[in-house]
Amino acid sequence: MQEQVVVVVAGGDPPRPESVRSVPPGAFVIAADRGLDHAQTFGLQVGLAVGDFDSASAAAVVAAEAAGVRVEWHPVEKDATDLELALDAAIALEPARILVLTGDGGRLDHFLSTLLLLGSSRYAAATLDAHVGPARVHVIRGERTMEGKPGELVSLLALHGPAEGVTTEGLAYPLEGETLEPGSSRGVSNVFNAETARITLEQGVLLAVRPGGAAK
Repeated sequence: MQEQVVVVVAGGDPPRPESVRSVPPGAFVIAADRGLDHAQTFGLQVGLAVGDFDSASAAAVVAAEAAGVRVEWHPVEKDATDLELALDAAIALEPARILVLTGDGGRLDHFLSTLLLLGSSRYAAATLDAHVGPARVHVIRGERTMEGKPGELVSLLALHGPAEGVTTEGLAYPLEGETLEPGSSRGVSNVFNAETARITLEQGVLLAVRPGGAAK
């Protein structure tokens, strides 16, 4: 089965309305636990709900089951977060793109694990983007072209090992075949100086984090 775009609505704090408006028409929607409540609040048609449902409301689960949504229950004591289970379900659909919608509050450990999870090699077959509160996050393997506004901030962060041979076009502080190490701030606070930016790398994975707003 192939879905062009799969949207994953995470639990925790709700995504922003403007993030929900970015959902492409016809996208298959997977809700992770409390993400079921968020999806229903915003009127998204959920095709699959995944999790232990310790934070989703009973009313949301009942409504989903009554509407014919497939609800996949997992034990509370499990080896993966609800978001990871939802992403695993998403990649199994062989989509071209996965879009994650989530808020930016809640527990710090959950927030950090979410960002690390986005760069997992298990999801490398799909283009992966996320709306995290007001920020947008893009996973980069090989190359990505991003549309933006001149003056907009973007940070490039290496995940799970060095990102080697990083070259940028359309950013104020260019990188030319450089290596970005995990834990380094070398790629933080770059700036769009054109309406498109192109990032290529020879090896590794990057997160391009666009926090929203312009450089000051």
